[in-house]
Amino acid sequence: MEADWGSATKPTIQMRDVHIVPRTGMSVLPYFGGALAFGLLMLVMAIATEHPIWVLPAILAGLVLFFGLIGLFTVGPNDAKVLQLFGDYRGTVREPGLRWINPLFTKRTISLRVRNFESERLKVNDLAGNPIEIAAVVVWRVVDTAEALFHVDDYNDFVHVQSEAALRNLALSYPYDPHVEGEIALRSHTQEVAEHLKVEIQERLVQAGVQVLEARISHLAYAQEIAHAMLQRQQASAVIAARQMIVEGAVGMVEMALERLSHQNIVELDNDKKATLVGNLLVVLCSDRGTQPVVNAGKG
Repeated sequence: MEADWGSATKPTIQMRDVHIVPRTGMSVLPYFGGALAFGLLMLVMAIATEHPIWVLPAILAGLVLFFGLIGLFTVGPNDAKVLQLFGDYRGTVREPGLRWINPLFTKRTISLRVRNFESERLKVNDLAGNPIEIAAVVVWRVVDTAEALFHVDDYNDFVHVQSEAALRNLALSYPYDPHVEGEIALRSHTQEVAEHLKVEIQERLVQAGVQVLEARISHLAYAQEIAHAMLQRQQASAVIAARQMIVEGAVGMVEMALERLSHQNIVELDNDKKATLVGNLLVVLCSDRGTQPVVNAGKG
């Protein structure tokens, strides 16, 4: 017998938040007070007449009062109550205060407050294949209660898992450091990377009724096994860049010195003397240590 997989591929029924405003609790309190007074009156009548027939109305009034009080509930600020009747979603109450609804409704509380969490430090490879450690802080909130409760099993766990999956994919999309000028990298382009992370997490969480307010990398480092080698590489790159700047500046100063000497006719230099002067100036300007001058006193 072949299994029918067609039903397993049917799309999930789309559910959207339905906003409802039930009666205020204060508007039904007089009815409960009347039921209580009626029940007490029936008990007094039963005791005074010693006739059990008055007990039955008192019991009915007590049952009405009991089930009526079950329908009372409170909604706190930035909270919501999701209402269901025999398993069917009927709506969401967002207005804070004391409310009353049919006692047969089941009520589930869901918070609409802004939340945040920091992911675990994940060990992944960047675009260049280097192992790195990365973590992120995600700020989010529930905006659609129906999707949050009925589209996913546990929206809190869903947010955490999908955020870490998006963070792993982000690390694979960029190198740790830029290798060419203008290349977007994790360490150098924090704003662009944060925006990419926010968009990708939001795409994964839209079906859970969650809005991502902010997502930023909170920890970024090379993995321990290559951290020392990468530190040496960064130091070497810094030294090369500094030396390049020094050489460029020294060449400019030598060129300026030769032009000034030639323009003001201070001294006539042939090619050999120019070569000697250029060499001496470059040694003085490019050396990372203080140079010792040698004074030529001429022949004795």
